[in-house]
Amino acid sequence: MIRTTPPSPVARAPRPSRRRRSPTAPPRTFLWTRRIFLTALTGFVLLPVYVMLSSSLKPLEDVSGAFRWLPSELTVRPYLDIWHTVPLARYFLNSLIVAGSATVCSVLVAVFAAYAVSRYHFRGKRIFTVTVLSTQMFPGILFLLPLFLLYVNIGNTTGVALYGSRGGLVLTYLTFSLPFSIWMLTGYFTSVPRELDEAAYVDGCGPLGALFRVVVPAALPGIIAVAVYAFMTAWGEVLFASVMTNDTTRTLSVGLQGYATQNDVYWNQVMAASLVVSVPVVAGFLLLQRYLVAGLTAGAVK
Repeated sequence: MIRTTPPSPVARAPRPSRRRRSPTAPPRTFLWTRRIFLTALTGFVLLPVYVMLSSSLKPLEDVSGAFRWLPSELTVRPYLDIWHTVPLARYFLNSLIVAGSATVCSVLVAVFAAYAVSRYHFRGKRIFTVTVLSTQMFPGILFLLPLFLLYVNIGNTTGVALYGSRGGLVLTYLTFSLPFSIWMLTGYFTSVPRELDEAAYVDGCGPLGALFRVVVPAALPGIIAVAVYAFMTAWGEVLFASVMTNDTTRTLSVGLQGYATQNDVYWNQVMAASLVVSVPVVAGFLLLQRYLVAGLTAGAVK
């Protein structure tokens, strides 16, 4: 007698188990609220950029009339006219020279001053640091009239024309960018261990050798952050540039006012010029972003 075995039941596939949420995970309502808020915030930030870009690609008649989200006619003529309506190239060169010179001088002086404050003990050190920090409490307009009178008197007495010159504008920007640079770099240099300086001394380096071979490379993110701050401050400054410059030394922040005449305002050219002058700052920020983020937190924790 042949015994047959009953067929084995088909094994059921295991049901996929639901992934359990961690007890410390934020609730779903918080996640969705955060996404909605960040999306709305991004749209709010990008809205002015879109308005500037769309207005710069419109004829003047379309910009002067009712605003349209989509241009009825696209034209690149405003980007060509901005160089002829006002001497934008000269203003661009003036801003580049002034901002670059102010950045180099601010970083160079701040490196030596911050290294001396962070490494040496000298008489008046506390007074110096408090004075440097206290200058940030005063508004810039408070120094406008004294600097103007000082430059005029120096020009009348010595013949050195500081008023209306690029050098005078660079000195003006150093009055409020240099104290902040010294204060920031002091924290960065303090976070660098002193044992590195001692090791450099053992290897035969002097104070300057230890500074440029050890301390500066270790605090490079902080130095770059200070340089970006000094450049952006000088690049977009309006108050001092409108008083301390003339037609020859005028910078971009003041030169953009030339697109407004007594009869009309070339809004499409204003938008196009604003986008063009923003390219160096945006490009520099994107290239130095990782150094800037690291520099902003380099001196926070020892």
